Amino acid sequence: MEREKALILLQEKLPNKNLFKHSLAVEVCLKALASRLGQDSQTWALAGLLHDIDYEITKEQPGRHGLLAGEILQGQVPEEVIQAIAAHAGHKEKRTLLEEAICAVDPLTGLIVACALIRPEKKLSVIDTAFVLNRFGEKRFAAGADREAIKGCEKLGLSLESFITLCLEAMKKIAPQLGL
Repeated sequence: MEREKALILLQEKLPNKNLFKHSLAVEVCLKALASRLGQDSQTWALAGLLHDIDYEITKEQPGRHGLLAGEILQGQVPEEVIQAIAAHAGHKEKRTLLEEAICAVDPLTGLIVACALIRPEKKLSVIDTAFVLNRFGEKRFAAGADREAIKGCEKLGLSLESFITLCLEAMKKIAPQLGL
């Protein structure tokens, strides 16, 4: 599936603007991470873009989140994308680098956005890795951002600091699209 088709499908299935922006953030971070790790950046980006495609549809049945996405995307995307989406939703053990990566990137993007939003400027450009690391240590700050999942970056061979830097810099490149 080409990115343009994926964007159209995502807009159709995920009308919530904040969730759409979240999907863009996960996409750009996974793409950067794939490049860093020598993986297929197009496939990884596609997984990030589409990982929450069923979120609005399954919000009343959270146990279906990730599974319905697989049904929607079956035959349209590589199987590894479907498996990564299932892993991020907790439906299977993480067995591949992409599955580990999506599970770590997903909550980190939320933490980074929360860091930007507490600043008066509400911009990614005014935060740095040290700022995010400080907030990472505050359990009550952005409590929904699973710190243990983020620490999964170590399974990818990255320190927490380098992982945050990579994702923050990737997100800064699309800051206007993220509204930050």
